[in-house]
Order: sequence, then C-alpha cells, then structure tokens
Amino acid sequence: MLSPGNAHDDPEGRKLLATVRGNNTPLLMDRAYESDETRELASQQGFIPVVPPKRNRKSPWEYDKELYKSRNEIERLFLRIKRFRKVFTRYDKLDKIYIGVIIMAIIFDAILM
Repeated sequence: MLSPGNAHDDPEGRKLLATVRGNNTPLLMDRAYESDETRELASQQGFIPVVPPKRNRKSPWEYDKELYKSRNEIERLFLRIKRFRKVFTRYDKLDKIYIGVIIMAIIFDAILM
C-alpha cells in the first residue's frame, strides 16, 4: 500500500493489518506502530505483536527482545532497494509504475545476493 509522504505510518499500517490474518504468528513492528490501537488490532487478527514501547510510556510492556533484533533484516532490505535511484526519488506519477519499480528492485536484489 502506498500512502502520501506526509501521512503517518500507523493509520496506514492498521488498514493493511486489517486485511491479513495470523495464526499466533509474531509480527515484528517498528516503534512507529506501538500504539495501543495497533497492538490490539494485531492481537485481534491473530498475531503476537513484537514491538518495544516508546521510552516515555508510563506502563511499558514486555516483548521478545531476541526476536525483535531480527527486524534489522527488513531494514537492510529497504536499504538495499533504496540504492536504486528510481526507488528513493519516486519520480513516477502513477502508483502502479512505482510498485513495479519496487518489485523490479527486489528481484534484482535477490539475483545479486
């Protein structure tokens, strides 16, 4: 799902999360998605939310720190596909074209790995 550059990730993430189901599957999330609403939706959809609380939370929760460390693999994928100029500049006007560019970048990344 693509969203405007000025939109916060959390509402868009909840829209996407509402369309999928988990079966007690861990869901690794960034701190941007640590809101109570998002974690509750993830639990309702059958996922186990793995997200650290923000430092200013009054009542922080426990999470699997070792599992959360593997989230860096996702971040490294984004770093690799952003090396393609057409991905990080997003000159394309149509979402369909931009998604195609992203898919192509992921395919090239898989071939070159």
